[in-house]
Amino acid sequence: MSDLILETNQLSGPVPATLGNIRALKKLKLHHNNLNGDLDFLSSLSNCKQLQKLEINSNSFSGELPDHVGNLSIKLRKFDAGHNKITGVLPSTLANLSGLDTFNLRKNLLTGAIPESITSMKNLVYLNVSGNDMSGPIPTQIGMMNSLQRLYLRGNKFFGSIPNSIGNLTKLEYLVMRNNYFNSTITASLFHLDKLVELSLSHNYFSGALPADVSGLKLADKIEISSNILTGKIPESFGQLRMLAQLDLSHNSFEGTIPESFQELTSLALLDISSNNLSGAIPKFLANFTSLTTLNLSFNKLEGKIPDGGIFSNITLTSLIGNADLCGSPRLGFSPCLEKSDSTDRHLLKLLLPAATIAFVSIVLCVYLMIKRKLKNKSVHPSVADPSDVTSHRLLSYHELVRATDNFCDNNLLGMGSFAKVFKGQLSTGLVVAIKVLDMQLEQAIRSFDAECRVLHMVRHRNLIKILNTCSNLDLRILVLEYMPNGSLDTLLHSEGRRHLGFLKRLDIMLDVSMAMEYLHHEHHEVVLHCDLKPTNVLFDDDMTAHVADFGIAKFLLGDDNSMITATMPGTLGYMAPGTKPFCTLANPKYGSLGKASRKSDVFSYGIMLLEVFTGKRPTDPMFDGELSIRQWVHQAFPSELASVLDDQLLQEGSSTCNLNDSLLPILELGLLCSSDSPEQRMSMSSVVSKLKKIKKDLEK
Repeated sequence: MSDLILETNQLSGPVPATLGNIRALKKLKLHHNNLNGDLDFLSSLSNCKQLQKLEINSNSFSGELPDHVGNLSIKLRKFDAGHNKITGVLPSTLANLSGLDTFNLRKNLLTGAIPESITSMKNLVYLNVSGNDMSGPIPTQIGMMNSLQRLYLRGNKFFGSIPNSIGNLTKLEYLVMRNNYFNSTITASLFHLDKLVELSLSHNYFSGALPADVSGLKLADKIEISSNILTGKIPESFGQLRMLAQLDLSHNSFEGTIPESFQELTSLALLDISSNNLSGAIPKFLANFTSLTTLNLSFNKLEGKIPDGGIFSNITLTSLIGNADLCGSPRLGFSPCLEKSDSTDRHLLKLLLPAATIAFVSIVLCVYLMIKRKLKNKSVHPSVADPSDVTSHRLLSYHELVRATDNFCDNNLLGMGSFAKVFKGQLSTGLVVAIKVLDMQLEQAIRSFDAECRVLHMVRHRNLIKILNTCSNLDLRILVLEYMPNGSLDTLLHSEGRRHLGFLKRLDIMLDVSMAMEYLHHEHHEVVLHCDLKPTNVLFDDDMTAHVADFGIAKFLLGDDNSMITATMPGTLGYMAPGTKPFCTLANPKYGSLGKASRKSDVFSYGIMLLEVFTGKRPTDPMFDGELSIRQWVHQAFPSELASVLDDQLLQEGSSTCNLNDSLLPILELGLLCSSDSPEQRMSMSSVVSKLKKIKKDLEK
């Protein structure tokens, strides 16, 4: 036997050392089970000289990674032990695994530094130690790892500077170092990495100015350097990064004006330069960016007229607040701009008209030449970046989607909804995606497709599912979405043999969901109502980050706080706000409602889901019949008997009833408030986010 594949079962207990007797073993996949115990069994696997893949991730292994891990087969290419409870430091003997190309230990309890010996691993392509408690500096000779393409260090306590040798990692595509303690200036060599697609340095202590020349990041799609201590001017050379879709430089101390070169960044979907010391006027060219859906300029020293059109037509106060000298948008509370006197205008007109005429003709000519050159470049030299980015900028044929899903085979079926089936598929680029095929026999399916396209094409948030592409004609409607490999919140909570979901993880999940809903309700230029918020519509990516999905029945509102819409809204029984009239159709067998939808409708659904997450009970559980609902059940136990309604998993986790009540009290109180019968008593999603962040901070203390 060469392959032993036991992934995604309900296996428990330790791994027997006798596995080492299978001398011909090439692949051992034990991931996504309930296995536990230490990692001593790795010693026996050193007998398996043909071993190429070892995947033990997403279990409950504990103890330290032993030194004898370095005795594993020199043919080993993949070692994945992420999402466990492994402690201790990374042993220097890892360097003996010279053939390794993938090493993943994210989301464990590791401490200590990355050993310098790891830099001798010349074949390593993927290194991920995110979400641990590691510290120390990056190895100074990291530039020797010349095959490295993806380096993930986020969420640790690493400190020091980024070594200059990092500029030698010429194949590096993803560098994610956010949420650490890195300090000093940012080395200029970092900006010479011309294959880099994502650079994330946010939430560190980097100081000083950025290098003047950042133009080497030609393929960069996403740059995040927010929440540091950076000073100086924003480099003009950012304008040469034409592939850039997301740029976040917020919460620093940048000064000067917004660079004119930014007018070249026409692919920007997100620009956040808030909470700096920027001055001058808001450039008018930002109003011409057709892809720009998120713009935050708040808390700077900007002045003058707020531009008209484009993103500024629907921009909210939160994107501009903190700039006292702005004018010209009365709907947001800014003063009208002062008009100059007629005599002054006439005088200026005589002086400026000839120059303006010449300038206008020059600009028109330049724009014409730029557009012509851009179209030529686009047709002759298509740019290549992240596979998902490529997917979003090219047409996908129906035949490619048929091939990707093996002709929409049931083996690839991920799930079914009222209007669609969702399949797992692998595109020709190698990217794994979720392919949502709408049922064209149902009239609601076309409306669902249009609604979901409208929402997902406009919004961009880390906790919202991302649409990658569409395929449609008169006979079909297909959405290509991000693939979420870790399933739904409903599965995590209620499936047989479910994995352990700790108290803080549940809190993190609901915080992620609340931030997504806050964005839709309060931060996007149009208010988006989800209308069907529930655990089956919360999905998890590879890092177990929650994403809100399924906008097939979403509604849009005006931006004021009292806006609502009266509409037929297919929803789900148990999560619908009271005061709506249920209905059921043959085309849509799940319950829906006819009534007034507002932000508070979504808040109600969120409140019910919050109660469900911590009690482990669906609102449709058989115990809730007649007059008893999940909210009433929790309310009866509040505040002194909360342990009686707690999910069994959490009951086992708690050290005492007293501690349980202290932790649960503010969370379930929040759930009760959000699911109140009266909309006026329900909190806004912005308030929910603030409350949950405070609860989490208090718990972590």
